[in-house]
Order: sequence, then structure tokens, then C-alpha cells
Amino acid sequence: MLTLKEKVGYGFGDMASSMFWKIFGMYSLFFYTDVFGITAAAAGTMFLVARIWDSFFDLFVGILADRTKTRWGRYRPYLLWFGIPFAVMGVVTFFVPDFASAGKIVYAYITYSLMMIVYSLINVPYASLLGVMSPKPKERNILSSYRMSFAFIGSFITFMLLQPLVDGFASMFDTAFANAGSVTEIAENSVSASPVGWTLGVATIGIICAVLFFFCFKWTKEKVKPVNENENTSIKQDLKNLFHNAPWWILVGTGLAALLFNAVRDGVAIYYFRDYVGVNYKMPFTGWDMATIYFLMGQAANLVGVVLAPSLSEKYGKKKTYMIAMALSAVLSTCFFFIPNNYMWIFAMQIAISLCAGYVLPLLWSMFADIVDYQELKTKRRASGLIFSSSSMSQKLGWAFGAALTGWMLAWFDYNPDMAKQCAETIAGEHLMITLIPAACCLLAFVGMIFYPLSDKKVKEITNVLQEQRIKQ
Repeated sequence: MLTLKEKVGYGFGDMASSMFWKIFGMYSLFFYTDVFGITAAAAGTMFLVARIWDSFFDLFVGILADRTKTRWGRYRPYLLWFGIPFAVMGVVTFFVPDFASAGKIVYAYITYSLMMIVYSLINVPYASLLGVMSPKPKERNILSSYRMSFAFIGSFITFMLLQPLVDGFASMFDTAFANAGSVTEIAENSVSASPVGWTLGVATIGIICAVLFFFCFKWTKEKVKPVNENENTSIKQDLKNLFHNAPWWILVGTGLAALLFNAVRDGVAIYYFRDYVGVNYKMPFTGWDMATIYFLMGQAANLVGVVLAPSLSEKYGKKKTYMIAMALSAVLSTCFFFIPNNYMWIFAMQIAISLCAGYVLPLLWSMFADIVDYQELKTKRRASGLIFSSSSMSQKLGWAFGAALTGWMLAWFDYNPDMAKQCAETIAGEHLMITLIPAACCLLAFVGMIFYPLSDKKVKEITNVLQEQRIKQ
């Protein structure tokens, strides 16, 4: 039986990961175009190149973690070893060097790629913990819900803190250096484009992340032992088993489509509010602009969806709950295209869409844990690290293609960061990118899940067989 401390400790891990991941998902394109100083097309290509190869690096980390042996277990040590490097690389990534355009692009490729490598080295083993903290599907479903609840809390904290931190550090340091002529003007209706503000703002959040990873390591335990641990199983055989796992292929594909949905609509939101919505004033005291409030409302609604996911999946089944959530997200995103251009309608649609999307991620992670059991029954090999690394791979591929697609589409629609007002084609393109294009991604995820074969009844049968085999050992 899992204790509350273990559940909270496990949640802290994704809280830390999500605090940085939301910076990459929501703010990195804006940072690279309007702060760092490269084009949207160059940034989009860099996202794709760095994340695609890093996505396959996740498989290597999963294989490595499955073969790690320490007194702390296989997966937990990585939380201790890479918590501080995770924070440091975030700061280095959001530093703006005084290089020419070509030098900046090289720096961006190197630092962004290294950041993704460190992210893999801590996040893949963390995800794998879900498969070894409990053998019971219901407890893993609860753990997954805790994980995603804390992830959205972490995202919420990032959205609350990042803009005030960036603007505050920008105001503090740019004022101090005003006499030297190195002042970056802070826009009255959007987040600052000050390089020093971004570096120090991300550094502050990085410190919080490192502390959370330490407590995740401290408060969790690895309890599930494999039925038949064959230490001589080759990497080639592990990969062969994985690539012959049909439910895995389906879940990776549907997960990728769901993450494309999130990546595109989140990545374009800052531009959408500034250019399409137009008036984007800041709230008094908090310093939040309307885009930040949009993000905060989305995270709050996501959290409600995460909390409700276990009870709904218990009642209707994981597969059916996933399909309903994706279908509703597709319909609501289509409706988003036709609503009036005012805050009340936009915020209402954001809450409704995010509520539906909140059901999806905890179900995905829980279903990957089911696939670990399915493969163990078929092959007598429990490759938790490899299978959960593949889920991380699909997440990164979704964000890679989503971020690249966002950058390329902005370039296609003639986005120019040096223009105070974008042209009509650009603004219309941003509107499409937050409405109909995400709707198409939801539809793909819905269709893919139709073919997923592991019903709740089938998963329960697999769990019972494995449990009987463990008792006989």
C-alpha cells in the first residue's frame, strides 16, 4: 500500500520536470525569436533537429536505467545525480551570448540539445518509477494522477512566477546599467525581452526544480521485482520485443498526436494574444498579461481534468475516457475558430478545452505501465525503463514536431519580430494555429485509439497472472 508521502514524493518529480517543460513549450519560441534574436524558421528547425535525435536518446537512457544497479535501486539514483545539472543547463540555455547570427544559431543548437539530453537522463528514469512503485493497476492509476496533478501545479507556478521574475530582473538590472546604454525596453503589454531578465528568471525556477527532484528521490521506493529477471537479455532482444509490441505502437502514435495538439496551441498563444486579440494589458500587482492569465486558466482546468481522470476511467475504462476527451477537444477547438474576439469567449474556450485535455496525460502514463505488464507476460522480461523511455520519446517527438511546425507556420505566414504590427495573413495564420490545426491533431488521436487492444478487463487478467507468478517464486 502506497503512503501519502510516497505519492507526494513521486508527484514532486513531474512538478520539477513540468516547471521547465512549460518554459520550453510556451515560451522558448518567443525567447528565440524576440530575445535571443534568430528567425522563427531557424528556431523551428532547431527544435526539430535537437528533439528528434534526443527522442531516440531516450531509448538509450531507458536501456541504461534497466541495467543500473545501486543500493537506491535502478531508477531513483538518476534523480539525485542529475537534479543540479538539470537546473544549470536551463540557465545556460536561456543565456544570450554576444555572438553574430551564425554564432547564436550554433550556441542555440548546442545548449538546447544538451538541455534535452539532461532532461532525458532524469525524466526517463523518473517515469520508469511508476512501473516499480506498485504492481497494482489501480494504485498506478492513482500515482499517475498524482504525477499529473503535481505537474500541472508546477506549470501553474511557472506561469505565475516567470513573467514577474523576468520583468522584475529586467527592470532591476537594466536600470542599473542604464548609464552604460544597455537597456532593453520592457513592453507595457507583454513579457520583457531583456536577456538578463530571462537568464535570472529561469535560474530561480531551476533552483526550485533541483530541490523538488531531491525530495522525489528521498520519498520514493522501488518495490516491484520482475517475475523472471534475465540479466543476460541483450539490448537487441529488448528492442525486438518492444518493436513487436502492437499496443505500444498504437499508444506512441496516439500520444504523439495528442502532444502535437498541445504543442501547437501552446506555442502560438503569446503571438495570438499580442497580434490577433490585440489589446493585451497587464494585471495590476501581479504583472501578468492576458496570455499569462490564459495559460493559468488552462493549467487550472487541466488540473481538474487530472483529478477527475481516475474516477472517470474507473467507471468508463481508460480507452473510452481517452477517446471521449479527444473527441470533445476536437469539437471545442473547432468551435474556438468561430467565437467572437473577446476575452470572455477566449477564456471560456480555454477552460473547456483544457479540462478535456487534462484527462489524457495521466491516462497515457498509466496505459504505458499496463504495456510494461503486457510485455513482461509475453517475453518474461520487465523492461520498465525501455518502455517508459519510449513514452518520453513520443512526448518529445510530439513537442518536437509541434514546436517545429509552429515556427515553420509562423515563417510561412510571414511573421516578423521586428514589426510592431503583423500583417493580416500572419494574424489569420495565428488564429488557425490555435484552433483548427489542434482540432485535426485531436481527431488523429481519437482514430488511433480505436485500434488499441488492451481493455481494462484484459489488463486485469494480465495483472492477476503476473501476481500469481510472483507468489510462486
